[in-house]
Amino acid sequence: MKKIFFLTLLLLVNFVSAKGKTAVEAEISAMQMLIGHQVQIKVSATAAESAKVEFPQFKPLQYITPGIECVDMKEQTPEELSDDNFRYSCVYTITSFDDTLYYIPPFEVDVDGKKYSTNNLALKVLTVDVDTTKLDQFFGPKGVQDNPFMWEDWQLIFWLSMLALILSVIVYYLFIRLKDNKPVIISVKVIKKLLPHQKAMKEIEQIKADKMVASDNQKEYYTKLTDTIRKYIEERYGFNAMEMTSGEIIERLTNAKDMTALDELRNLFTTADLVKFAKYSTLINENDMNLVNAIDFINSTKIENMPTEEVVKPQLSKEDERTIETRRTLETVIVCGASVIVLLLGYIVYELYLLLN
Repeated sequence: MKKIFFLTLLLLVNFVSAKGKTAVEAEISAMQMLIGHQVQIKVSATAAESAKVEFPQFKPLQYITPGIECVDMKEQTPEELSDDNFRYSCVYTITSFDDTLYYIPPFEVDVDGKKYSTNNLALKVLTVDVDTTKLDQFFGPKGVQDNPFMWEDWQLIFWLSMLALILSVIVYYLFIRLKDNKPVIISVKVIKKLLPHQKAMKEIEQIKADKMVASDNQKEYYTKLTDTIRKYIEERYGFNAMEMTSGEIIERLTNAKDMTALDELRNLFTTADLVKFAKYSTLINENDMNLVNAIDFINSTKIENMPTEEVVKPQLSKEDERTIETRRTLETVIVCGASVIVLLLGYIVYELYLLLN
């Protein structure tokens, strides 16, 4: 009974020891290789699942030992073992360019902060024997050869270049046409104009200068005087007084509630109508009084703050309008075409850069 107990206890101790034991090893895929070839070294570590395993780190072309370079290293996915341990592995690809027998020192693997060393390895690097007595069997190095021309690599660049060339010709032709087609120059004139009361007073001054007040031709005097007043009313109040009768003008002014000097104006129009249509004769003092009444009416109804400048835009013919529209269309097409050409050239340069590099 005691033997069975001690045997069971021994097996349990061995099981626990085996379960917690850490082991590392290294194996090489080939013991010898030709110069310049590559072999792999696999470094493995057996440890618990929770263990932190760190393999030696080598950069590309870094020497593992003098004469042997590390080409690449790659850690593999941990492999679960039957005893609840895991195998952690890292594969190193190495090469050498000297023919000799190399001793590869042990790899140190860090497991939970404790370092473990692998077994030693050896690698024999072989060279190719050359029979120097038969040199005619060997050929010297070849010269540098250019890559063969492949139409598939160049056809996109070719057709895009053709498209850019065609667009450039079209844009240049449109530019020459636009340059030869003289633009329609629209000149906007700003004309300084006299205010309505200034025009009327200027004409009345002219009537005075012509001494029409004392003229025997009273019909001409009253015609010019009333026409001056009518033009003033038309510009001042904005209705067509030249085409209206005296009564219609008085009625329109009455409706506008502008009663200033309206009685004197009514007398002026009445007298003028009698002279023009009824052959009525007036005295000089009556002519003077009507002239004064006209001046008073103008002075009492004038507006000083009216605009004194008028913008005059020329009327374009249909041909000029078509010319302007054609120029605008040409300018738009030229700008769009030039933009497309710039984009195409930029893309062609980019493709050439990728193809030549």
